[in-house]
Amino acid sequence: MALQARALITSKWLAEAVKVQGKMRILDTSWYLPKVHRQAKKEFKKRHIPGAAFFDIDQCCDKTSPLDHMLPSEEVFADYVGNLGIENDTHVVVYDCSEVGAFSAPRVWWMFRVFGHSAVSLLNGGFRNWELDGHPVSDQYVRPTPTEFKASLNRPWVKTYEDILDNLDTKEFQVVDARPSGRFRGLDPEPRDNTEPGHIPGSISIPFHSLLAPSGHFLSRERLHGLFERAGVDLGRPICVSCGSGVTACHVALAAHECGHPGVSVYDGGWSEWYTRAVPEHVISEGRGKHL
Repeated sequence: MALQARALITSKWLAEAVKVQGKMRILDTSWYLPKVHRQAKKEFKKRHIPGAAFFDIDQCCDKTSPLDHMLPSEEVFADYVGNLGIENDTHVVVYDCSEVGAFSAPRVWWMFRVFGHSAVSLLNGGFRNWELDGHPVSDQYVRPTPTEFKASLNRPWVKTYEDILDNLDTKEFQVVDARPSGRFRGLDPEPRDNTEPGHIPGSISIPFHSLLAPSGHFLSRERLHGLFERAGVDLGRPICVSCGSGVTACHVALAAHECGHPGVSVYDGGWSEWYTRAVPEHVISEGRGKHL
């Protein structure tokens, strides 16, 4: 089969594609916040798309960082992905088992792209809709044969704390925050201890769940365009996305990609880092956080 690199694919497309012995690897990339009390690896062992392997963002990360699941080095990513049987000409399909249709999978979609692998697609609607559409589920797992993968990091797509700090003055790029609006405004609590809600000065709120239909599928391109426009985001200018720790920010990156944006950067440290390091006047909140 021809290499398929659309950002979003349907369950119907995938069900047909797996029947053809092409070079494809399906990855269950499920990850949940601790408060959800779900164990992604255990769930994978019991139920997954046939032939899928498990991608753990808490393992494929920079383990020297005090922050959660920060982007790993090229070497770490290449080694991890190679051990999943993925080569540079493999079409990678990612999904997760979130009830909302997509939670952590967009992060892994972006990770492959930032390391130079554009042949990566997200299963639109996730495992939830794979099942609803009547496709098979398996508890069988065959460990992939390790192979070689070469990673090449696109550094401009990764923003640091210093980059965001400088941008407060330069305004070279727009910052879009994907957390729920209550956390952005500073009215609802953050899911992590010792972190108060609020947002980066000048940032724009586009909650990740607003990009998804009730069915769990991403909105149409037309509706995504409208959403960006109403939020005041110029798709013709550079965009950096942020959230709590760089996971749901990637929903916005994928949505902008669908709308034709050439490449959205991610503030990997996200609000978890910004809140810890920023001076009080750089934490904007309507609530009463400890910085205020």
